[in-house]
Amino acid sequence: MSDSGIAVTDDVVIVGGGLAGLFCALKMAPRPVTLITGARLGEGAASAWAQGGIAAAVGPGDTPDKHAEDTIAAGDGIVDARIARLMTGAGPERIHDLIDYGVPFDRGNAGNPILSREAAHGERRIVRVRGDLAGQEMMAALIRAVRETPSIRVIENYSVEDLTRDGGRVAGLIAIATDADAGPPEIRLAARAVVLATGGVGALYAVTTNPLQARGQGVAIAARAGALIADTEFVQFHPTAMDVGQDPAPLATEALRGEGASLINAAGARFLADLHPDAELAPRDIVARAVFAEIQAGRGAFLDCRRAIGERFEDAFPNVYKACAAAGIDPASAPIPIAPAAHYHMGGVLTDANGRTSIDGLWACGEAASTGAHGANRLASNSLLEAVVFAARVAEDIRAIYPAPQPMPPPEVVSDAEGPGLFLESAAIARLRRRMSDDVGVVRDHDGLVAALGDIADLERQGGPSYGFRNMITTARLIAGAALLRTESRGAHFRSDFPEADPAQAKRSIFTLRSVETVARTAVPASESTYA
Repeated sequence: MSDSGIAVTDDVVIVGGGLAGLFCALKMAPRPVTLITGARLGEGAASAWAQGGIAAAVGPGDTPDKHAEDTIAAGDGIVDARIARLMTGAGPERIHDLIDYGVPFDRGNAGNPILSREAAHGERRIVRVRGDLAGQEMMAALIRAVRETPSIRVIENYSVEDLTRDGGRVAGLIAIATDADAGPPEIRLAARAVVLATGGVGALYAVTTNPLQARGQGVAIAARAGALIADTEFVQFHPTAMDVGQDPAPLATEALRGEGASLINAAGARFLADLHPDAELAPRDIVARAVFAEIQAGRGAFLDCRRAIGERFEDAFPNVYKACAAAGIDPASAPIPIAPAAHYHMGGVLTDANGRTSIDGLWACGEAASTGAHGANRLASNSLLEAVVFAARVAEDIRAIYPAPQPMPPPEVVSDAEGPGLFLESAAIARLRRRMSDDVGVVRDHDGLVAALGDIADLERQGGPSYGFRNMITTARLIAGAALLRTESRGAHFRSDFPEADPAQAKRSIFTLRSVETVARTAVPASESTYA
């Protein structure tokens, strides 16, 4: 816990220490807020691992409308166009905000941002920091700004595991200590406004580029509180995670392909050119399935940077180079082994343009939210943009509703709760992650999804590590259930038994936890279901 302690609680509590949570807290200043995070600031947030950069229409000849059109096209028919245009329109202003907070974006001799291009972008609009260090440098700058802002109280090493309600509105939260030195094992905070900025779901999968804290708890606690959930079937798998036996898997940024790197199999043959006119710069879902197919066929998959980048690699992409060196690979002279990995969740807690959920008192932003900006397939480097754009809108909305802070009851300390919730791998968690990768992964079908729902029910019945496991089970069920209901292939959701898109299903999925539990009850035989 930070030095500020928990003797007093602000009436606005932001949950999550990634880019969205930090930016929202800064935009709330000077209004007092509490920021609570399951690890120390800078640890456990996927934002710090973002390599490519942040997309914004700041280059010559580019416009927010062009950016929006690329976003809508990548989203495969279900992007909320109004939201996409709102997001891309705010991009240049948010870049200036980040500069003001101290983010050292790469600049040319004339002082203009150095821009790169990534898959499915029609223009060079990826604003970078030192090649592939955008997320790390953005987080470092915002953490410094948060630490220096007196109105932001930081509570570290507490994971929010549930929301409390008062009638029809959210009234606070329950948090579990994740470190023995954090303080009381459990605290309960009251709040007039709770903002979920808890990140994604990658750690539900056996192969992921996300930190192991990205286990979907924000979606789960909102769903159990009765919030509407949207588009959870759409999980983006990054096609070029480094297949070097690490968990999480190091990411080989898409910017490498933007610089001309190619994808080859073990025989040295390129395999994307015949599948899509944009070859290696095709949308991520197409590239991920192509990589998956090569691996399944026993031909292997590799990212070949030798000709396009070569000896420039260490200076141009220091983060990836460091990961390669740790795995004993010299990317200037040898291809990098790759595999698809769970990377980003387009679904989440349904929100409006201001980040409001369907429950009074609850907002969401960043990867935990489903704004409709990404549709079925996120456009590369739009995640950081969405995080800052909607974090700012959440802050503005809360300040408009609650312009003056209100004293809240002191935190309730539960001294007889279980010990610190150290997030350790267990047999139950490993089984869940493997099942999600096998049957709710890059390629899905009816039988696999039903088997996954059955295994999720069995894991729930058997129980597992208390810390966070209930939330993992809840979000896994939300993803698998929504995937079973969408009987088509669209964007990042691919059903081998329904390989074509169905025009009648070109709409967002919006549901409650109760409705997905009904799907599970119907699909899974009574003998295998916790709902029997």
